[in-house]
Amino acid sequence: MSTRIVVTGTDTGIGKTVFSAALAGALDAFYWKPVQAGIEEETDRDAVQRLSGLSAERVLREAYRLKTPASPHLAARLDGVTIDPGALALPEVDRPLVIEGAGGLMVPLTENLTYIDVMARWRAPVVLCARTTLGTINHSLLSIEALRARDIPILGIAFIGDENRESETVIASMGQVKRLGRLPHLASLTRETLRTAFAQHFTAGDFLKDVT
Repeated sequence: MSTRIVVTGTDTGIGKTVFSAALAGALDAFYWKPVQAGIEEETDRDAVQRLSGLSAERVLREAYRLKTPASPHLAARLDGVTIDPGALALPEVDRPLVIEGAGGLMVPLTENLTYIDVMARWRAPVVLCARTTLGTINHSLLSIEALRARDIPILGIAFIGDENRESETVIASMGQVKRLGRLPHLASLTRETLRTAFAQHFTAGDFLKDVT
């Protein structure tokens, strides 16, 4: 089976989509976001296709495209859609697959199903994206604890933002997770600058290792 990597975050708006685009491009992978809530502006799938350098067929269509920019459970209700967990099975592809979640781990997909519940069914290793700003220690350690409580393998943590060596060190040490690297804010975000920044701050092989 090809490598499957779930990209999640400690919160919404962290930069998971930009990181996912960089990772998918670096691994020459497929990308999939199961549920997109909000389609009036550029969707995450659109952004990944623009920034990753992947061909269109490598950027898979969402299982659900919801119009309302809100929590998926609310967006689905307002759109008159019922999210079926069975439709969220991981696609079978012949290359690595990068799966991007929505918001944080406890984001509800229905009134009784959260994203972390689906991740527990997938059993794919998780990369946790975290800001480097104030509050990231608490949010990161809580997210790590929630993943471990469900026996979900953690590939490591990827920081996004300006360097905060103390917070990054404490999270990796107390959470007993690998610090995969840090993606800095880019003054000019293009396919080329993103590819260069990822290559400078991450090692692609770290994302292809087995996690127990």
